Amino acid sequence: MKRLVVAGLVAVMMVMGVSAWAGEEDGSQIKILSPENGAVVKGDSVEVQYMLTKGAQSTHVHAYVDGQYQKGFSGVIKGLTPGKHEIKVVAANHDHKTLVAEAAVTIAVE
Repeated sequence: MKRLVVAGLVAVMMVMGVSAWAGEEDGSQIKILSPENGAVVKGDSVEVQYMLTKGAQSTHVHAYVDGQYQKGFSGVIKGLTPGKHEIKVVAANHDHKTLVAEAAVTIAVE
């Protein structure tokens, strides 16, 4: 029964144009502590504080702004332009492969 449900879900996601899985499920959990969803930020930088509960494989996170990978992310997103932006953090393993655990917020930059 579980395989049928999973297969059906994957089929629906593929028809909708959604990737079936970003990565492997390893029990990791991630939460963005700051900035809060809907926050208004002044300037072109924002500190991103998050809590990663590591699962079987996760070692660190990757950060994305509006879907673009932020190489060298060390807790601060720089170079933001005015307007709305989605910040997403995704758990990754030591080989830098992303896992299922992710969290996102949308902010406005003034």
